[in-house]
Amino acid sequence: MLNFRQVSHVFPDGTRAVDDVSLSIPKGQFCVLLGPSGAGKSTLLNVVNGLIQPSSGEAIFDGVPINKKSLLPVRKRTGMIHQQLHLVPRLTVLHNVLSGLLPVTPTLKVFFKSFPLDQQRSACRLLEEVELEEKQIYRRASELSGGEQQRVAIARAFINKPNVVLADEPVASLDPTVSRHVLTLLKEASEARDTTVLCSLHQVEFAIEFADRIIALNNGSVVFDDIPQALTSDRLHQIYGGNKGDLVAPSADPTRLTEHGIIKGSQITEVPQSVAV
Repeated sequence: MLNFRQVSHVFPDGTRAVDDVSLSIPKGQFCVLLGPSGAGKSTLLNVVNGLIQPSSGEAIFDGVPINKKSLLPVRKRTGMIHQQLHLVPRLTVLHNVLSGLLPVTPTLKVFFKSFPLDQQRSACRLLEEVELEEKQIYRRASELSGGEQQRVAIARAFINKPNVVLADEPVASLDPTVSRHVLTLLKEASEARDTTVLCSLHQVEFAIEFADRIIALNNGSVVFDDIPQALTSDRLHQIYGGNKGDLVAPSADPTRLTEHGIIKGSQITEVPQSVAV
């Protein structure tokens, strides 16, 4: 379980990125963070992975407060999927996945790529699970498409058998069809292992389709916390404010979105441009 207790964070320039956030995210939940640029989504993720120490309050991972003393044990049980992927271009697909074992493997073993056979087999099984063919395992990461690279990143996030996976805009640079495929693989991998996922997105359609729960932030505060079915057009306007634009990915399913009041007939309801993150 992941808990935030009155977490706030103020950057040195005075920007209040997160403001008095209290949340409880149970084991196995696929939770999506929504909100305009600067709402605090990435800051909240960085509090969990220890890149940011909150100005006040605390984040608690499986009953243990996240701080400098507990950071290494927490990272051993946390997987991370970055928007920029952070794959090593010159390494093979297999060794990029195995690099996810760094928190639980001696650094020299990772550096010299000296992994036991059972770990290599685990990596191969994960790559098969995210639908990468056997012939791609020994290709360099730089030779893969964006969607393929993101699938490698998913496999890497699960290689150390994490309790929680953090995903920061994992499909931001992908087209809608590939994005849906990648999120499907992420959801299936998490459900198969009962792994908690905390994922920031800017595509409302995908949040509705994949989330068990949606938490929306604005100006660092939680302004919505409910099941996807409760995310109506009116609530979207409340979350994103008055500037209008298109929040829904181009491949939106009209039937699904009409059920939630986000489109009327065949028209996408106008909602704020500030969705871009």
